[in-house]
Amino acid sequence: MGKYFGTDGFRGLVNSNLKVEYAFKIGEALGTIYSEKVNKPKFVIGRDTRLSGTMLLNALAAGINACGGDCYVLDVTTTPSISYLVIEKKFDAGIMISASHNPYYDNGIKLINSIGEKMEEETILTIEEYIDGILEPKLAKNDFIGITIPYDEGIKLYENHLINLGPNLKGLRIGLDLANGSASRSAKRIFEALGANLFVINDNPDGVNINTNCGSTHIEGLQKLVIENKLDIGFAFDGDADRCLGVDNCGNILSGDHILYLSSNYLKAINELNKNVVVTTVMSNFGLYKAFDELNTSYVKTKVGDKYVYEEMKKHDYSLGGEQSGHIIYYKHSKTGDGILTSLMVLNVLVNSKVVISQLCKDLVIYPQVLINVKVSDKLKALNDENLIKASKEIEAKLNNKGRLLIRESGTEPLIRIMVEAETIELCNELALKAANTLNKYKI
Repeated sequence: MGKYFGTDGFRGLVNSNLKVEYAFKIGEALGTIYSEKVNKPKFVIGRDTRLSGTMLLNALAAGINACGGDCYVLDVTTTPSISYLVIEKKFDAGIMISASHNPYYDNGIKLINSIGEKMEEETILTIEEYIDGILEPKLAKNDFIGITIPYDEGIKLYENHLINLGPNLKGLRIGLDLANGSASRSAKRIFEALGANLFVINDNPDGVNINTNCGSTHIEGLQKLVIENKLDIGFAFDGDADRCLGVDNCGNILSGDHILYLSSNYLKAINELNKNVVVTTVMSNFGLYKAFDELNTSYVKTKVGDKYVYEEMKKHDYSLGGEQSGHIIYYKHSKTGDGILTSLMVLNVLVNSKVVISQLCKDLVIYPQVLINVKVSDKLKALNDENLIKASKEIEAKLNNKGRLLIRESGTEPLIRIMVEAETIELCNELALKAANTLNKYKI
């Protein structure tokens, strides 16, 4: 991670640590860097529905134009659509303005390279030198100045791409929670084109209601929708629609672990689970690994972050990987997590299995889990605190291989995340609090 960019871009409170001048400087940096490679580089840019999105988009585009790059603007769109279009239409790079599942007053800038992947670290560090004034941008002159172009055609291309991957949904009653975010523009059109009988909530973004008591971080609204309307299944997306969680026909939550479980079983059955391996992060549930062991399905664990999942998949040509949070990557179809694609892949399993979705996950037993986030002044000191280390050893001994403890720092916020899985929720709470209480002196 750099000074400004974390594991998922430059994210922060707008007009505080994420100032509009930074967006302009990032644009200047991108325009300069890519103009040295090609004449008039092309960038595709999108945003989610946050109030600050247009401000940051305009600043980025102005910086790029000033240094010789052309910008193709999708306006409200999903993060994975940017990755898809970079590859499909051979853009030099892509930019998504979003803070994902964060509240509306945060925003972020995600950079995507010319092959649809997260921008390489070397380029990110160079961009940070432009932000700090160590490097000076090269302003374009005369007819080398770039322009900004509306690019609604890109939205249609992306929607048609997903429609072509989806199954026939005629007769299925499906609920969608669009989080008042990026999915609000395209999801309904895609599902309706496939014939679904839709029940939709949180599809009226106003700039400040993105992720507010809705979407994948507040799935109880979707559970209510599914139960009250006796739906076959429901899906909830996050703010930029790169994540997806589900609700089965009984109202139970389908986490990313459930999606990895049912998707891996299906891909294995049709001989498309490459090398019989699923890529997970250390946050996946203890119960998922027990289920994989029983099915003789192999798995690898990476650090938390879709970046690390993707890197492992690319390195070994694995076909499926993802996070418990619902960031799932189907390597055959995408180089990033795509919430709408994920929902279509789950529906493909449902349609072809010809049983209700709750039956597909009945043998997966998820252990109770408690996650406590402790906001701290110094993440490194907190992680290495001797009292925390001592408590961790005591907790591991008490779990006795019938659960697990995971303590890690957040890649995007000043937080220490403490997660405990155990046989009962009471034990989870007891042990998680024991660890959290050792960090009181670092709390802010």
